[in-house]
Amino acid sequence: MRGLKTLVIVLGVLLVGGTITLIGAIVWRGTHRPAGATASGHSPFAAAFDLPAGAEVASVAGEGERLVVQLRLADGSRRLVLFDSRSGALLGTIELRPH
Repeated sequence: MRGLKTLVIVLGVLLVGGTITLIGAIVWRGTHRPAGATASGHSPFAAAFDLPAGAEVASVAGEGERLVVQLRLADGSRRLVLFDSRSGALLGTIELRPH
């Protein structure tokens, strides 16, 4: 019985200590953000992408570290343009063609 009592006390201390450590880490991260970083932790950037003549942005979606822009081209076709959301770099394009 004595061993069980000791185990409960040790686990209780670990639980309280872990909770205090977690709260301390959250407070520290919230108050010690590096200069120039955004809420996501990435540095802001500026990027430009020239749309083809007559193209319109149909939709924009974020997926992980990728930004996908769907374009509706003047001839009615569609194109996906993929960007890196950290740097704004163009990763590639995908032509969507009817089957």
